[in-house]
Order: sequence, then C-alpha cells, then structure tokens
Amino acid sequence: MDEKRLREIYGPAKEKAASKILSELDKHCISFIKNSSFVVVGTVNGQNIDLSPKGDPLGFVKVINQNFLEIPDRPGNNRIDGLLNIVKNNCISLLFFIPSINETLRVQGEAIITEDLDTRERHRLKSNVPKTVLRIKVTQAHLHCGKSMLRAGLWEPKGWPKTRPIPTLFEMIEDQTGIECEIKEDNKIIDQYRKELY
Repeated sequence: MDEKRLREIYGPAKEKAASKILSELDKHCISFIKNSSFVVVGTVNGQNIDLSPKGDPLGFVKVINQNFLEIPDRPGNNRIDGLLNIVKNNCISLLFFIPSINETLRVQGEAIITEDLDTRERHRLKSNVPKTVLRIKVTQAHLHCGKSMLRAGLWEPKGWPKTRPIPTLFEMIEDQTGIECEIKEDNKIIDQYRKELY
C-alpha cells in the first residue's frame, strides 16, 4: 500500500480538514488546553511509539504563549519511557481531552526536558515539585471532530460496564510477571493511588 493507492481509496482530504492545521496555538486551542485535565503524550524511540496518559487539575499543562507549552512530570513508576525517548528523538504529539466534550485537540511539537528550578516551581502542586518539566515548541495544532467519542459512547454513563469487566491491575501484573502483589482489591489499589499522588 502506498500514498497513491490510499488516495484512490479515500479521495482527497476534505477542505475544512485540510485547512484547519495551525502552526501555533490560537485562542480556541489555548482555551481547550486550559480546560483539559487529561492529555495523552506520544513519543518515539526510533523503533516504537510510546503513549503515556497524563492527568492533573485543570490548567496543569501551562500555555506559556502561542508557541510554547509546559507539562510537569508527576511521580510514577520511574520507567520514564517518554523522557528517555525525547532524549533520542524530540518529536512529541499530544491529544487533549475535556471530560464530557466529544472533540479533542491534537498538538505536535518539539520537546526538551528541563530541570530548571524556577520552571519546576511554576508547576508545584501541593507538596509536589516535579523532578522535570517538558517544554514543548508547538509546530502544529488542530481540533479533531467528536465522531469517535460518539461511536464509543465514551461519555455516556448508560453504556459503562456495571462491574469491572477485567481483573484489577495488580491481579493482571501478578499473572503476567509471577511477582506477588500484596494488594489486589480494586478499592485498595485506588486508595494506594491516592496516597502516592503528591
């Protein structure tokens, strides 16, 4: 399959879709980011693409100006896959969500990792000062329609499962790795998450 064949199958991009690509953040992009509490961060290590969910209170991704964003790195499992990828390849892609809103915002750019204290302090949350902050130079941004959310029923509670349809995280990890996990109950896992947030 090549580009020519794909265009034969799909035809040209619709005019509105082709013309909506921005080279910097406009007022609508900035408003979207300020109202977003969740972003998926995509990075590349040369062979694989990593996607990492990031969430915090509204405004945790700071808009410095129409060309620059900052994302704090909160405590986690210390795999730091995305950060290690950025050291090798600074390309980054972001997908912003606002709960109950079907549309998303896609941002692409070039990232650097900073441990500058003033920058880190700007992202202080309660007792947590992030160890590093991603500073992203925006190269592309565009809004994305909400058809996939509607198809998935993502924000429709009536379509949500009544009970957890899969084992808990630690049950699955124990099964996958053979490493025994002391906590297995979902409510206890959530309690542990809360204790480790900040």
